Amino acid sequence: MPDEYAIGSAFPVFFDLAPKVTLKDPLARFLGAAHEGTMEYSYADAVRLAGHSCPTVAGAYLMTLRGLQALYADEVPVRGEVAISMSDSRDSGTTGVMATVAQLITGAAPETGFGGIAGRFQRKDLLDFDQPVSGIMGMQRTDNGQAVQVDLDASVVLPSPEMRVLLGKAVNGEASDEELARFGELWQDRVKRMLLEHADDPVMIQVSPWSPN
Repeated sequence: MPDEYAIGSAFPVFFDLAPKVTLKDPLARFLGAAHEGTMEYSYADAVRLAGHSCPTVAGAYLMTLRGLQALYADEVPVRGEVAISMSDSRDSGTTGVMATVAQLITGAAPETGFGGIAGRFQRKDLLDFDQPVSGIMGMQRTDNGQAVQVDLDASVVLPSPEMRVLLGKAVNGEASDEELARFGELWQDRVKRMLLEHADDPVMIQVSPWSPN
């Protein structure tokens, strides 16, 4: 078993070492769900939502965090007050997975989201697809209109050369138990490097100003 599993946890230790984000959620405060509406999100939360840990989930998590940092600087981000615009359609590639991770953290939801209370706290219609964004997603504050677009280049962190053979065996059901364990270890090693060594890498996570139409 790799050294990475925390005592008493099903998750690798590096999940807890990855950057976290603290937000204020006015709805959570209004309903008494969190003290002062303050909530912290971690990479483990994204993994629980997606059901797996991979470069796509890690990339979406980091893109959302970096976008919030750009929008709020030294302020605490406000959950429910950020609109998300995905450049691709909801059923294109990994767009849906990335949008779901962004929704988890920001609260921005598509038409199926929370409709609000007496005109306040609405989350639906804050997540759109097929939008004119030069990147994977755009993020815009609903209070002041400030916006950024965020892109990901996961090729900055390459997988181990061993992965090519192991992936083929694993997918085809030909891998031994030892090979499957090694495959999982190397898969998570790439995610670990993204989260711990490249979380602030401007080449991997590219944030730029955006002017929505």
